[in-house]
Amino acid sequence: MRKTILSLIVFLISVTVYAQPTFDLGLKAGINNSKVTIDLSEYNSESVLKMHVGAFTRIGWGKIYVQPEAYFSAKGGNVSSNLWETATRFNFNNIDVPVLAGYKIVSGGAANLRIMAGPVFSFVTSDELDPESFIDPQYYKNSYYGFQYGVGVDFLSFFLDARMEHGSSDIYYHPDLDMNGKNQTFMITVGFKIL
Repeated sequence: MRKTILSLIVFLISVTVYAQPTFDLGLKAGINNSKVTIDLSEYNSESVLKMHVGAFTRIGWGKIYVQPEAYFSAKGGNVSSNLWETATRFNFNNIDVPVLAGYKIVSGGAANLRIMAGPVFSFVTSDELDPESFIDPQYYKNSYYGFQYGVGVDFLSFFLDARMEHGSSDIYYHPDLDMNGKNQTFMITVGFKIL
């Protein structure tokens, strides 16, 4: 992992020396189809529809770019237990901060087709469970991290992204039951470049 990150940094520095950087700043909003997956076989997960809104910057060198973002994101999911024949709903709000590296597969004057991937760091701002839930709210985590990847299309000052996010660390962990839950989210985003 360290060698990969170091290689990426060296590559970006070498590209920067030979290419004039571009800079974009903008706003974005979209929908999340998210769920919390529990690692025990007796639990089933179902997704729920939520939303996100925030801002992004994009710094590019030719076909390569880095895109840090910050946005408010509502996520969650329904979890049911075959063992107890009960269900509960996770609801939580985050400030998400992804740092994506991207490549323009097709780079045109007015339109681009892009791919992107990178880590995302999530900070939980609020959480909620059903009052009669079998999930104990004290075991929600305050933060977690994951990985995003996807494709995007630019047209003039607008863009459309489709991304998948997989949680690498737990959003929920109950030590007595050895039960952990991870976030998984599919996102569709529309954005507008203001600079």
